[in-house]
Amino acid sequence: MTTHPSTITPPRRLGTTGPTVAPLGLGLMGMSDLYGPADEAESIATIHAALDAGVTLLDTGDFYGMGHNELLLREALRGRDRDQVQVSVKYGVLRGPDGSWNGVDTRPAATKNALAQTLRKLGTDHVDIYRPARLDPSVPVEETVGALAELVAAGYVRHIGLSEVGAQTLRRAAAVHPIADLQIEYSLVSRGIEAEILPAARELGVGITAYGVLSRGLLSGHWSADREVRDFRAHLPRFTGENLEANLRLVEVLRDVAEAQGATVAQVAIAWVASRGTDIVPLVGARSRARLEESLGALDLDLSEPDLAAIEAAVPPGAVAGTRYDAAQMSFLDSEK
Repeated sequence: MTTHPSTITPPRRLGTTGPTVAPLGLGLMGMSDLYGPADEAESIATIHAALDAGVTLLDTGDFYGMGHNELLLREALRGRDRDQVQVSVKYGVLRGPDGSWNGVDTRPAATKNALAQTLRKLGTDHVDIYRPARLDPSVPVEETVGALAELVAAGYVRHIGLSEVGAQTLRRAAAVHPIADLQIEYSLVSRGIEAEILPAARELGVGITAYGVLSRGLLSGHWSADREVRDFRAHLPRFTGENLEANLRLVEVLRDVAEAQGATVAQVAIAWVASRGTDIVPLVGARSRARLEESLGALDLDLSEPDLAAIEAAVPPGAVAGTRYDAAQMSFLDSEK
């Protein structure tokens, strides 16, 4: 493997009030959930490799694997300097013992209860960024943020974040307490935030942690039309039938652009998101050291304006076939309303 410097530079700050982090974060969801079986030893080795390379932002959720992901992170951080890592945790999504999805609960009492369990599972006395994973339609966002503000005042939470909310909700939340960042899907094929959400975030001094930068593997350059899908992507419109065929044709055009840069498809896709502003931190969902190494290579790309134009010409806005999720799941996204 290529040796990376101990600290990835230059760092980026999450909004005007949030922490300073490395310019690339690691999302841990796939190490516990939704993408099929994962190798726990390799997952921990990947987290260690990320930390050794200078990655500081680690993103998890208390519902990833029904707690498994937080326990995995606790093990990976054992013996590490906790103050050198920013742990971002999502909460509020309700799961059953069979893995079923049972709605969202971000009531103030539920918020505090969820954090108490997260602190115990992580073996830490604070979470750096704590955020509801989805908007709870039965609880005003002001009430949820008010409870989070109490946790900040008590020292259990350092910064408040949000996830997948629209511009109006973001404004309402920021009126109660400063919001460090908005975690939201953003990629070459998911550019919906550019019209209203991103301008609102910048007006409010809210950073963006961008997940899905490779569109769940679609833009990885490693997907093929004959690949058998055995995980939740089998239910995503972009990975089915004619949609998948059309989307993979886009990827092949992007591959030509990437190869001209001496890079991979994944690297130019990540680098494009990073180029959108220093207030944006891409999260990569690498589950192995090899995929992590490839993702880190995106930081070595110095894309000129013509390079960026070629990338966008390969995958123009609106060119993707299919929505991010199916209709039922899309209806839960405040960011898509």
